Amino acid sequence: MATARITPTQIPEPAVARFLFADTRLAPFWLVLRVYLGWQWLEAGWGKLTNPAGVWIGDKAGVAITGFLKGALTKTTGEHPDVTGWYAWFISNVALPNAKVFSYLVVFGEILVGLALIMGLFTGLAAFFAGFMNAAFLLAGTVSANPWMFIVATWLVLAWRTAGYFGLDYFVLPRLGVFLRRNTNPPEVRTN
Repeated sequence: MATARITPTQIPEPAVARFLFADTRLAPFWLVLRVYLGWQWLEAGWGKLTNPAGVWIGDKAGVAITGFLKGALTKTTGEHPDVTGWYAWFISNVALPNAKVFSYLVVFGEILVGLALIMGLFTGLAAFFAGFMNAAFLLAGTVSANPWMFIVATWLVLAWRTAGYFGLDYFVLPRLGVFLRRNTNPPEVRTN
């Protein structure tokens, strides 16, 4: 009995997706969004780091995040709760018992994501973690700027190849085997 041989196949990107997310002509657009989002994260993390009450790091670490998480738990009731049951379980059983650890993770996570986005270093990864933090805040029932920031982070993840083009990614990624090169030949178009 002969077995069928499966060969890997790549589905080509549509031209519009290639233009939006991989064309360096849009790198200035992604630069603006990347720096804007990075500044938002850096500013938020820096505010927590330098908080005069010291409720994010230090002896009182965990105080602020405990208040935030307990507030999220109050949003788990009603006909249309803002916080789902499974996330309430996570808050109660994982986050609250480890509030001090989560406090440090939030502060330094926000600062590191902000710096990485501003400098254009590992842009796709930094944008992923930015979106991850926004999703965590949204799941905890906090809206504010989180939806907009989540959307921008998601776009930056999609555009990682050009979002860091005017940044450290231009120098660092090729050293890691990710080749950012100018395509001098237009893509081959096959017609059958």
